Amino acid sequence: MFAATKDFMGKPAPPGYIAGLGRGATGFTTRSDIGPAREGPSEADIARMQHQAHRKKEEGDDDDERFQDPDNETGLFNTAPYEADDEEADRIYDSIDTRIEERRKAKREQRAKEREEAEGGEGPSIKDQFADLKRGLSAVTSDQWESLPEVGNIAGKNKKKENRRDFFTPVPDSLLTRGREELTNTLDAKNGLSTPAGTMTNFREIGEANKQVLGLRLDRMADSASGQTTIDPKGYLTDLNSVTHKSAAEIGDLKKARLLLRSVITTNPKHAPGWIAAARLEEHAGKIGDARQFIEKGCSECPKSEDIWLEAVRLNTVENAKKILSNAVREIRQSVKIWLKAVDLETETDAKKTVLRRALENVPNSVRLWKAAVEMEEDPNNARILLARAVELVPQSVELWIALARLETYENAKKVLNRARGKVPTSHEIWITAFCLEEANGKDVDTLVANAVRRLSMMESALTRDQWIEEAEKCEKNGFIKTCQALIRATIGMGIEEPDLKSTWMEDAESAIVHQSYDTARAIYAHALRTFPAKKSVWRRAILLEKAHGTKESLEELLARSITFCPHAEFLWLMGAKEKWLGGDVPGARAILDAAFLANPNSEQIWLAAVKLEAENGEHGRAELLLQKAREQADTMKVWMKSAVFKRQLGKIDEALQVLDEGLIKYPQSDKMWMIRGQILVDRGDNQKARENFIKGLKSCPKSTSLWILASRLEEKAGLLIKSRALLERARLLNPKTPELWLESVRIELRGGNQSMAKALMSKALQDCPTSGLLWSEAVWLEPRAQRKGKIVDALKKSENSAHVLVTAARLFWSDRQVEKARQWFLRAEKADGDLGDAWAWHYKFEVQHGDDNRRDDLVRRCKAAEPRHGEHWQAVAKDLKNVAKPTEEILVLTAASLPSNVVP
Repeated sequence: MFAATKDFMGKPAPPGYIAGLGRGATGFTTRSDIGPAREGPSEADIARMQHQAHRKKEEGDDDDERFQDPDNETGLFNTAPYEADDEEADRIYDSIDTRIEERRKAKREQRAKEREEAEGGEGPSIKDQFADLKRGLSAVTSDQWESLPEVGNIAGKNKKKENRRDFFTPVPDSLLTRGREELTNTLDAKNGLSTPAGTMTNFREIGEANKQVLGLRLDRMADSASGQTTIDPKGYLTDLNSVTHKSAAEIGDLKKARLLLRSVITTNPKHAPGWIAAARLEEHAGKIGDARQFIEKGCSECPKSEDIWLEAVRLNTVENAKKILSNAVREIRQSVKIWLKAVDLETETDAKKTVLRRALENVPNSVRLWKAAVEMEEDPNNARILLARAVELVPQSVELWIALARLETYENAKKVLNRARGKVPTSHEIWITAFCLEEANGKDVDTLVANAVRRLSMMESALTRDQWIEEAEKCEKNGFIKTCQALIRATIGMGIEEPDLKSTWMEDAESAIVHQSYDTARAIYAHALRTFPAKKSVWRRAILLEKAHGTKESLEELLARSITFCPHAEFLWLMGAKEKWLGGDVPGARAILDAAFLANPNSEQIWLAAVKLEAENGEHGRAELLLQKAREQADTMKVWMKSAVFKRQLGKIDEALQVLDEGLIKYPQSDKMWMIRGQILVDRGDNQKARENFIKGLKSCPKSTSLWILASRLEEKAGLLIKSRALLERARLLNPKTPELWLESVRIELRGGNQSMAKALMSKALQDCPTSGLLWSEAVWLEPRAQRKGKIVDALKKSENSAHVLVTAARLFWSDRQVEKARQWFLRAEKADGDLGDAWAWHYKFEVQHGDDNRRDDLVRRCKAAEPRHGEHWQAVAKDLKNVAKPTEEILVLTAASLPSNVVP
């Protein structure tokens, strides 16, 4: 069927045939693919080479250059002589190699440092820590290398030999079951395991029992003191973070510092600061033992340095510190610091006293030791005895003399202070102590103070005037007022020229007030008033001081003296009458005003004050009579205006118009009288006469902003919006850069529903008045709600923190329910302008909603002190005829109630 041999055997391959291509064998190349190889040596060549090698071996020539080490030149030019030039060349090449190696070393260290910083400073590697040691190996000689001992194999030397006799024998199940039955009660009570009913082995229960027994043992170990763990699982990682890892640079710095300090203490071992620095370096490195060794050596080398002994005490425990101090006091018996440190180390009072007595035996002239000993004594008699001995040994210590005088009786204290003045004649403290002693015993100190100041002024260590004033303030703080006043009287005029007396004294009084030394300021004002009794400004400052920080009696007494020396000072009469009135003494206030009429018959302020006093006390008839006399004797514009206002308040409209007509004939430039007359006519419903009144008033008072606004509102109320706009445009032409006129123009458009025109007018207004807080506040409310915060930022920048803008910012925070921020901005508005009543009213309304009674009461108190008079809403309420003569707190409540209910429009 088949032939015995294949027909292709022995035949050439077809062209392009690749063996194994069908099986994917294409990744190799055979010699046939690249051609025949180079012919090798023939048999004759091989025989010749073997013969030559055998001959060289017999001759001993093994220096075939084919086997020569290229770095070893012993076989090259070994026959040439080695001269000095060759030695110098080798040295030069060696230095170049060393230099290149150093440059590469610097670059390697720089790269290692950069790599360490990039890795976050996790700490130096083992290689970095031993780098200096490896570099030091270059200095090891060959003999030292050869002398190193051979390293033996000590692995497992200390390993416990395995005891072949120890075998593990499994415990039988019956034993485990019996053990579980013995522990049944404990396990049942704690883990609820049940006792098996029979003796049949249950491997699951046996496994559970083993787990429970192990758990019980672990619990007992955890509960016992010996087995209690000291690892806090929560704080473990935190504790690891507290471990300080020193970088390679820090380690290098420590080593350099150690070398430097060792050089210092080696070259100069008697230099104590070097030993202290070395000890502190080791302490910083965390090697407290080395630090103690250094400081101990330092103490032996520098036994006369108290600093090194104190450093040794600091580095050691309390017991060791006591031993160290005992050695220290043997070496330096005169060191006060060492004795005091020894006192601090003692815990019992008797031991402290014992150490102090020994210290005083060795250092009897130390003030610090005597003071410490006196402070330790609880019995005044013992302290007095110690101080008596102390002033004998240390007679130049002023503190000890003064302390002794304070413990003695009055007579003995005088003797002690006299002795002290003899020992220390230049001390002003002893003199001042004597002044206070005399005052405490009811003696007059003026003469004594004058003599003392005169004596001390002749000495080189005399105090200046400012220093005497400081001493007077200290006496006031200690409660010696008479001494303070006597010092001021004796020294206030020292070194001042006469033209500068008043200004200098006023500055001194203001400085004392700032330091809260009110009696000192009072004494300065009293001396100034004796020197300048006719100066009204000095009387005013003194009266304000008494009003703020004095008593009612002292204020009335000062006011009575002031009107005696300055009878023509109207404000002094008015302040005296107001204080009497506020105190409830109306007859006394009338008496003061009657006296004021005699001294100032034509004074407008006194007449109006008398009218106000009678009007607010219900004496309307007397008030009208006073106003009539005032119009005759003090014929002023304000008197006529107040007369018309009072008539209007009483409901006498016709008489009020008659007074206004007469007043306008005399004072046609009074815009307030024109406004009052126009308002009366509007209230009567006579708009035509009111219009004519405003036209005449505007001709006489074209600069009156309020008059223009009233005229415009009259036209707007009548429905003549175009005429109202025209009036305001004319007013802006005559009164440029007036924010109130621009604001009224904007609000007219808003009331008319013309929002776009209002925004256009506001833009022009801000260009004309870029710093007006009134306009910026209104501009914020014209913006959409989302854009108001950005607008308020611009308003605060441009308006220079105007009170109007601050109130607006507070209202915005209020609307966002940010209560604390709103309260802070309301407080800022109060400080910015306390006269703006609207700010107080908005703040009060805020506190009614979000505050408590204490905050509201405090707000009312501050408002009464500020006495605000201006504000759109405030004036509308305060000038209402129904609210005449109401106090400030009621006006505040009414104004807050009249504000819009919504916080933001």
